[in-house]
Amino acid sequence: MGEGAMDKLMGKAKEMAGKLGGGERKKGEGQADQLKGRAKDSMGDAKERMNGMKDSLKDRKKDN
Repeated sequence: MGEGAMDKLMGKAKEMAGKLGGGERKKGEGQADQLKGRAKDSMGDAKERMNGMKDSLKDRKKDN
């Protein structure tokens, strides 16, 4: 499980605890943690795409 997925899971748990207990602050913290997790996932995806492009360019250079 990636770091972003863990943040999203913990955020969802906080959000649900806030909803059940009526804690708006806890609910908001949970939503913020979920957003942080999505951002980390997006950054990881972008990094993977950049590494793939870099590898592709290296392969092209070798072929020439």
